Amino acid sequence: MRPIAHLSFAALVAAGVGILGGCFSEHVQAPAAGQCVASPDSTPQGSPIISIVDYSFQPTATCVDAGTTVTWMNNGTQIHSTTEDQGTWDSPGLNPGSTFTFTFGQTGTFSYHCTPHPFMQASVVVQ
Repeated sequence: MRPIAHLSFAALVAAGVGILGGCFSEHVQAPAAGQCVASPDSTPQGSPIISIVDYSFQPTATCVDAGTTVTWMNNGTQIHSTTEDQGTWDSPGLNPGSTFTFTFGQTGTFSYHCTPHPFMQASVVVQ
């Protein structure tokens, strides 16, 4: 009789996890790759800030309107850069605490990376 009770408990746990997963799924799912997310930070002038933390750009995809100035801030402990893949902009090496700004005048998707750490990649989508 124990195997049946054990099996029933396992079934109840699995069902409970399924129910809870459905209730909270919108809170735990990461955005799809390439999906733009709103930048939670902004400068006093309303310019979006992309944070460079550890070895990543946060957020990895940012949407802005044409004419918007975006600021990258190095919140990490290493020197990083922000370099557009096609050469539209290329920041100098940013020491911890330093910033770089760029104004987007044209629409399009601009993929960029960190020159010292090319595995760090992100994009800005200009609408």
